[in-house]
Amino acid sequence: MWYVYFLQLRNGDVYVGSTNDLRRRFESHRSGYVTSTKAYLPVTLKSYIAVETEANARQLERYFKIGSGKAFAGKRFLVALMAARLSI
Repeated sequence: MWYVYFLQLRNGDVYVGSTNDLRRRFESHRSGYVTSTKAYLPVTLKSYIAVETEANARQLERYFKIGSGKAFAGKRFLVALMAARLSI
C-alpha cells in the first residue's frame, strides 16, 4: 500500500508527499529530518489517501502539487480549517 499525505506546516502551507510507510515518514517530518519541512515545524498530518501502487501514488502526488489539484486540495483544507475553528 502507498499513501499520498497532506501536512499542515507551521506557516499555514500544505505539504504533499507520498510514501509506502506513512508512520515512518510522518515521524521523519515531525523530527526535522526532512529538508523540505524542517524549517516549518511543527507539522500536523491533516489527511492521506491510500493507493495500491507507487506509480499511482506518485501520479496523485504530482496532481495535488500542481494546477487544479493544488487548488482543489487548498480549498478542501480551507473548508476543513474553518469548520474546525467554528467548532471550538
